[in-house]
Amino acid sequence: VVTDIYYLFLLIIQVHVLQHGDMCQLKIYILKKSFVCLFFIRIKPCDFDYLKIIGKGSFGKVLLARHKESTKYYAVKVLQKKIIMKKKEQKHIMAERSVLMKNIKHPFLVGLHYSFQTTDKLYFVLDYVNGGELFYHLQRERVFLEPRARFYAAEIASALGYLHSLHIVYRDLKPENILLDSQGHIVLTDFGLCKEGLTNNGTTTTFCGTPEYLAPEVLQKQAYDRTVDWWCLGSVLYEMLYGLPPFYSRNTAEMYNNILHKSPVLKPNVSNAGRELLEGLLQKDRTKRLGVKDDFLELKFHSFFSPINWEDLMSKKITPPFVPSVSGPTDLQHFDPEFTHLPVSSSLCNDTLTVTSSVKEAAGAFPGFSYAPPAGHSFM
Repeated sequence: VVTDIYYLFLLIIQVHVLQHGDMCQLKIYILKKSFVCLFFIRIKPCDFDYLKIIGKGSFGKVLLARHKESTKYYAVKVLQKKIIMKKKEQKHIMAERSVLMKNIKHPFLVGLHYSFQTTDKLYFVLDYVNGGELFYHLQRERVFLEPRARFYAAEIASALGYLHSLHIVYRDLKPENILLDSQGHIVLTDFGLCKEGLTNNGTTTTFCGTPEYLAPEVLQKQAYDRTVDWWCLGSVLYEMLYGLPPFYSRNTAEMYNNILHKSPVLKPNVSNAGRELLEGLLQKDRTKRLGVKDDFLELKFHSFFSPINWEDLMSKKITPPFVPSVSGPTDLQHFDPEFTHLPVSSSLCNDTLTVTSSVKEAAGAFPGFSYAPPAGHSFM
């Protein structure tokens, strides 16, 4: 229905242009914006059935939800505005939204379908991925065989390379942020710590990340660049091959000391090419780290990845080495029961709190948060 209204609306505009000429362009722009605002307001919490909690974070929860009209399944990330504002994290949330908007065309990055807000919550409607976190599978299997680790590392590297091409540094690569879809492909998620606008030679200094995967330059609060992501990939690849992050210790101070001063232990059960790649990625001097010159291309042409046909990888023509056992979208066996057993709050469906465009802009805390794709790509 909305699609038909939208195209009728465009037809009216075209007739208006023919009758009144180019002088009406500004009016048309305003009319289009008004239509888009009306379209946004149509998307509201009660358009979904919230079935299960599948994850929790600092600012809210992630739920498996079914869109009532289309019956499609989505992961809906629901964030509490009060907590975000109390921690002064508005910029990070808006950065996450901005990055999600750019992910649509990459096969290994989670996609955003809609975002909207109520007076007290923010909602991201995302791809639903139910093959489990890489962390979950590593915990169960301890290590992966080299071909499997290579496959995952290649898909992750291509996703990071794509983000870098958009001048985005991911900054928080870890097994918990790497999902498997039902076919066994990688899906990178959680873009809350991304840094936008970092050009090829650009640096930033914000201290952020996860302790086990922090690069030395971040730990020392020095300027760092996009190669921080290649360090993190080295840490994750090491964990896939050896069972623990490269500098891990239960004592955080000791672990930080290891990151700064110890060399990674590279046992010979990994191929020479694999160990060479890990040495390049886990180079403590970022100016000598693999990827510093030509970024993703340096990894792409490394001998460790010689079995990978990158064109086939990007088009998902390579059969994944492991396919999660998933019977359907409501199969939650790969999610932590700690989350899935939690009760779903009825306050998620409270349309009376839906923010109109005027109230939303007046509130000022999250202006421009709402997003919907062109009508032809909507739920209908």
